[in-house]
Amino acid sequence: MLLQTSHIPTVEALAADAVTHHYDDMIAPSGLTNHLGTVRVDHDLTSVTALQFPPVSQALATTAVAFVDGRIFKSYGAPVTHEWRPDRVVRRAELPGLELETTTVVVPGSTAVAIHVRVRNTGVERRSVEVMLSLAARVVAGSEAWNSAYSPDAQNEASVEGDRVVFVDAAKSAWSVQGVDVPASARLSGVAPTSEAFSVGVGGMGRGGDVTVVLDVAAGAEARFGYVNAVATSRDAAFAVFDAVAGDVEAAVAASEQYWNAQLEAAVTPGNSEFSGHLPVLETTSEPLRRLYWWGILGVIYMRRDYAGNVLGRSYDTLMPNYWGTTTFIWDYSLSSVMHALLDPAEMRRQLRHWVVNDTHTLYGTSSLTGGPIGQWYSVNDYAMTRLVRDYVRFTGDAGFLDERADDGRTVLDHLRFWARAWQGLRRSSPLADYGEIENLLECVSSYTHEVASFNAANVWNLRMTADVLDMRGDTAGAVELRAEADALVVEVRKLYMPGEGFFAARQPDGSKLPVRHCYDFNIVGTTISDDLDETTRAEMVAFFQRELQTPEWLRALSPWDPDASYSVRPDHQWNGAYTAWPADSARALIALGEPKAALDWLPGLARTANQGPPGQAHFVAEAQPLLNGGARKAPPQLPYINDWACSSAGAYVALVIESLFGAVPGLDGLGVVDGCVAELDPSAVLRGLRVGDRLVDVHADGRVVDR
Repeated sequence: MLLQTSHIPTVEALAADAVTHHYDDMIAPSGLTNHLGTVRVDHDLTSVTALQFPPVSQALATTAVAFVDGRIFKSYGAPVTHEWRPDRVVRRAELPGLELETTTVVVPGSTAVAIHVRVRNTGVERRSVEVMLSLAARVVAGSEAWNSAYSPDAQNEASVEGDRVVFVDAAKSAWSVQGVDVPASARLSGVAPTSEAFSVGVGGMGRGGDVTVVLDVAAGAEARFGYVNAVATSRDAAFAVFDAVAGDVEAAVAASEQYWNAQLEAAVTPGNSEFSGHLPVLETTSEPLRRLYWWGILGVIYMRRDYAGNVLGRSYDTLMPNYWGTTTFIWDYSLSSVMHALLDPAEMRRQLRHWVVNDTHTLYGTSSLTGGPIGQWYSVNDYAMTRLVRDYVRFTGDAGFLDERADDGRTVLDHLRFWARAWQGLRRSSPLADYGEIENLLECVSSYTHEVASFNAANVWNLRMTADVLDMRGDTAGAVELRAEADALVVEVRKLYMPGEGFFAARQPDGSKLPVRHCYDFNIVGTTISDDLDETTRAEMVAFFQRELQTPEWLRALSPWDPDASYSVRPDHQWNGAYTAWPADSARALIALGEPKAALDWLPGLARTANQGPPGQAHFVAEAQPLLNGGARKAPPQLPYINDWACSSAGAYVALVIESLFGAVPGLDGLGVVDGCVAELDPSAVLRGLRVGDRLVDVHADGRVVDR
């Protein structure tokens, strides 16, 4: 990212660092979106994978693989420089006598991907350069929920129409039209279509045809062409999209830059036409602070989905571009709760009502295609839903939301009461809730099961937050009762602490305690019940965190001294890295535990990791993978890591800035005293235009709150 002089960055200012790599290096391939669909931009010069514009998808099928002068480009062994920006990906490489550059965009307002290709002759003689793109598709229109990590695909029939290759599924429910914008020759591959049983990526990607362009390039000169892949649910619509984009590919590239600059400006502009709310503008001389704030903003707005057929009208996907398209996970959405409440409260309201109707004890997310449930129950859901409802109400002032009735006849407030006490139904022989097995919790930490400190501490918080709501409604007796339950429960949570160690144990059904040195207990205990811990415990927790989990640029989710570090190499929850929201929440916990300086000192290192596009699902620590230009490297999607390139919980960094660093923490009755620590980093910092209910305020580093 470039140094930013304006308070609102452009796409250029948010560009990732250029990364130069060879074929299949440990680099997570990046993604692009136009809010209608997504695509993965691969390691080589032109190919793209996982193109999807719901309801049309083709899973992980790859197309537009480049051949140069008859030879597959990858086989030249030429390093490729990959430059991501919100609006485009530029890929550059050199072959003997040639410079090649491609610019890939997802065309605004269109169900198409376009690639602008430039070929420069660096030799001393005119030459003819043949560029062939090998084309494939497995498009299908999925009317059911995409209840799998991979979006659907299907066998396609390929045909040539002029200089285009056309793909269609057996039901004629989805079409892909691919070709170029200059004279070219197209042909079928002659390879039989793959069967329905074919598994994309296991032995092949499919091959339908190819299109070849021959460029006559003078010495020192440059030639160009544009490639377009347009999809739709009908033949006429797909051809119409193709023709519109292929008519001016360079204009499509320019439109993408304009579109994304407008999105960034809208995100912090009151009364904008893109979002139902807005975020405050951050004015600061601290580049790390600015970088982390906008890293969080970008990571959420990149997940917005406005495609036709979205049952909510708008939603925010959780991952892209490889996994769980059209799915919103409750857990991840809740980690960006403050940002959703500020940026797009109308969408948040619809999403919350939808989850209340779907019963959050039976799923971990929902499909925006059907509204139906996805996956199994996640133990976080009671805490996540309480947090979401509370954040929505306190930032919007929409207390009437609590009185709205779901299909089961209960109000949102009734559900809030239920979530506050749902843990009581999960108890076995202990006063604490048993949160089940690995699939309900962190998935790749086998010792983090049953009676964990995190969610039991969260239950204390749920009880107290719901008591605050009852107080607001005049139900003093009900509030007193919940707070008494919370005070009794927190005593039991503290019994999981390992004195002198700084971490907690997970109690098993047989009563034994398994010590677990995981950041999630540090994060949740630290941010929910820090005031219930004595000074010694708080100091020991911070010492453990700094000794075994914190790294200069990132975080180990699990201590490498924990015996379970041998269980998995998934970096979102293990010793070799951390899920993207954990550093932000750890910094919040440090502040809540009384160590704001430790959090502030960490920010420059974390900001160095904001150099590879929006936050990834996980980043490696330096011991596991070398840093990329000083930042913790994004984890890749392939086994055994299976982490996606971007994740919607990026908004945790926005909450870190607004609530923990500036101390702007509204209650249910609005914004009161502001008590932050950001002045130690930048005494001149200001959040301009923070919306809290009907107020629009500027929050200064010294704690002043000025109404606008």
